Amino acid sequence: MDIFEAIHTRRSIRSYTDGAVSQEQIDVLLQAAMTAPSAGNAQPWHFIVVQDRAMLDRLSTYNPYVKMLAQTPLAILVLGDLSLEKYPGYWPIDCSAAVQNLLLAARGMELGAVWTGVYPDQARMDALRDMLAIPKDIMPHSLIPVGVPAVESKRVDRFKPERIHQERW
Repeated sequence: MDIFEAIHTRRSIRSYTDGAVSQEQIDVLLQAAMTAPSAGNAQPWHFIVVQDRAMLDRLSTYNPYVKMLAQTPLAILVLGDLSLEKYPGYWPIDCSAAVQNLLLAARGMELGAVWTGVYPDQARMDALRDMLAIPKDIMPHSLIPVGVPAVESKRVDRFKPERIHQERW
């Protein structure tokens, strides 16, 4: 799929078929995520790939906005490692860039994914830290359910020229 088609048709997918996601596809998603830009090229991210059905079902209950995990074959948790930061405080931006790359790669492979926020909600961060045995200095950022979409992604025009300012406000 062309990159612009992927950008313009990427949607938050919350409904999935029972189709599988291959290890090769998972590797492509993670490679895309790790190619994201980061402050000082610090690459302060880690990823936890969850494919165990019992764990996905358990994760689907930690937050009211992740019920779709009960349908997906996997989820990828994006985490920030504070010890890897070159510029303190930029890890959330770096992880966000990795998430966007992952979402676009999923769309490019005609997979479905949805960005579910974890950071900065402390209760969500603590729940995932407990469930997945995450060390204290590793920060849960976003949980991305991934699977074969049960819905079609269509292009929607979201361009708003009135929000563009030239030279100054």
